[in-house]
Amino acid sequence: MKNLLLALFSFIISGGTTSAQEPNAGESFGHTLNLGAGIGYYGYVGHSMPVIHADFEFEVADNFTLAPFITAYTYRNYYYWGNPNNPYRDYYYRQTVIPVGVKGSYYFDKLLSAGSKWDFYLAASLGYAIRRTTWENGYSGETTVQHGSSGIYLDGHIGTEYHLKGQLGLFLDLSTGISTFGLAIHM
Repeated sequence: MKNLLLALFSFIISGGTTSAQEPNAGESFGHTLNLGAGIGYYGYVGHSMPVIHADFEFEVADNFTLAPFITAYTYRNYYYWGNPNNPYRDYYYRQTVIPVGVKGSYYFDKLLSAGSKWDFYLAASLGYAIRRTTWENGYSGETTVQHGSSGIYLDGHIGTEYHLKGQLGLFLDLSTGISTFGLAIHM
């Protein structure tokens, strides 16, 4: 019984494989700094905008990582408003949005037999979007510009990474809100 438990424990620790010929055998995900730039689109803004993104992945289970992230984008928009003291006209405002949270990614490399140069994943991000709005001088109306959206940040992703030489890779992350292309630095 003791030998059976020891064998089972060894099997679990080794990831359930005994062959080194299996694609991606022993591959580990995580301990990766991802730095990217891209384009974000939100319906309430009405146009796309440039974004920057950074996250750091930690492997928490076989083929699964969690990554604290920070993203930032800013945009300028117009609002038609007026009162008896100010003429009715378009006033501009600038909004800076900084989503922070955690991204969970599941890697499908073993399932797809991707080889050691490629990673493929599905992911979801959950967090909070910090917003700051500044208005044009002379505007004295309503200053809240969230158009019914809450501060909750939720995003779905599909992505890939191509491993370059050494500890560097290039990634493409397509998502429901912010899509980025960037550099992955494995530590």
